Amino acid sequence: MQARSIARLIEPEPVLEGAGVRLKRSIATRTLDYVDPFLLFDHFGSDNPADYLAGFPMHPHRGIETVTYMLAGKVFHRDSLGNSGSIRAGDVQWMTASGGILHEEMPQPVEGQLAGFQLWVNRPARLKMMKPRYQEIASAHIPEVVRADGSRIRVIAGEVDGVRGAVTDIVADPTYLDVSLAPRSLFSQPVERGHAAFVYVFEGEGSLGEQPGQAVRALKMAVLGDGDLVEVRTAERPVRFLLVSGRPLGEPIARYGPFVMNTMDEIEQAQRDLRNGTFVR
Repeated sequence: MQARSIARLIEPEPVLEGAGVRLKRSIATRTLDYVDPFLLFDHFGSDNPADYLAGFPMHPHRGIETVTYMLAGKVFHRDSLGNSGSIRAGDVQWMTASGGILHEEMPQPVEGQLAGFQLWVNRPARLKMMKPRYQEIASAHIPEVVRADGSRIRVIAGEVDGVRGAVTDIVADPTYLDVSLAPRSLFSQPVERGHAAFVYVFEGEGSLGEQPGQAVRALKMAVLGDGDLVEVRTAERPVRFLLVSGRPLGEPIARYGPFVMNTMDEIEQAQRDLRNGTFVR
């Protein structure tokens, strides 16, 4: 069993999105375009409400899945299918945009706090134009594994120690874990060889790879090379991180803003559909 080592260490870039939301972006930058099948990764949150209250007014998506995982605060959402509601701390929303959806996301603080992540996952060509759907999972329904060393693992997708994650039936066969390690601990998790994988450290510090490993501090993303498992160790400090992995699609990628298809002709068709009022099918 070979532990995965760090292939690239990514410093998140500050970006401005939506109507003026400040984000920290690790995937979909000049430094790192994508990690197949993952197309974008953002870390949002601030102590200053002016950094996010403008939100993301109604906007389109086609050809992808968007995954929102909240740490604090809440996000009100509504869409062209008539869905609406709020996701709060600990909740996850896995939206399969597929053939086309218009939706709005408006962040709101709770007790002065807002924080979370958004991930975009690609869809294979044969499924890009299917009907949109949601998997919206409340925090109480996300299983948590507590290991003997005190490690706590929230299993959003994938499997840990025989416990299946809350999100299922995703083509990329993803693993999405929120892992908290105490000082002087070892986390080891099998990840299928050939699957893409990254670790995003957002609190503390840990070392990745075979012992002694390479240290990664918050806020950094470690894109991992191939192998059979992911190992993270702590010394005197605790660490909290996301572990995300999935099966690469190996297909051509054509992207323009919120659209990700396989050809530029398909991108142009999405733009025509949006102009002609035929985008939502």
